[in-house]
Amino acid sequence: MIRSLYTAATGMMAQQTQIDVTSNNIANVNTIGYKKQRAEFADLFYQVMEYAGVENGSTQGSPTGIEIGLGSRPTAVVKQFTQGNFKESGNSFDLAITGNGFFQLQMPDGTISYTRNGAFKVDGNGTIVNSDGLKMVPEITIPENVVNTSIAADGTVSVILAGETEPQQVGKIELANFINPAGLHSLGDNNYQETVASGNVVTGTAAIEGFGAIRQGFVEMSNVQLVEEMTDLITGQRAYEANSKAVTTSDEMLQTVNQLKR
Repeated sequence: MIRSLYTAATGMMAQQTQIDVTSNNIANVNTIGYKKQRAEFADLFYQVMEYAGVENGSTQGSPTGIEIGLGSRPTAVVKQFTQGNFKESGNSFDLAITGNGFFQLQMPDGTISYTRNGAFKVDGNGTIVNSDGLKMVPEITIPENVVNTSIAADGTVSVILAGETEPQQVGKIELANFINPAGLHSLGDNNYQETVASGNVVTGTAAIEGFGAIRQGFVEMSNVQLVEEMTDLITGQRAYEANSKAVTTSDEMLQTVNQLKR
């Protein structure tokens, strides 16, 4: 009975993790470029009271053993980099990636972070930056007196200046990718950082070499499906309640034992 208390407690902690992850997904249902997370679990080791196949007095060994599990534990919280829905914004500097790849940003400490949030702006110097003022890498500057800015599927940035009719190229957006995007470290603010688990960064041109194409005037919304998350939330709540019931039942059984009289 004491074992069941600890076993049910591990189940409650595991379901709390599930609810925490699901709540974070729901909170970011409208966050541009957000990628939903999934909690994964594994059963704990078993207390073996009798091994399968051990002779038990008969001519043949026992076909099954006696192994009592000791609960569950979370093993990973995995980001799922499936494509989110596109939303047209009409902003010339809003960009979405159709397929694989990340935009690159220069952090204040000089390192590079990676993001799927393509809601870019132009600062006072004409440099393309994100909402936090982080510059796109490689840096692209839009000149003054621009009447039109176009960004091609391969990331080529062209502008038409006032009084001119022919576009001129001012830069090219370079995308990054990883062999294991799920291994990236989340920095918050829709930014990720390279890790040993993600593998080394691979940079290249959009729309070729396995990279996705860039679409101007769109942003990629969160890939969270609210109906699925609500279902997971209810499932986690019910599982938590069931484990708490196991704790209550074990406590009542212990109380009965303590009240036994000779």
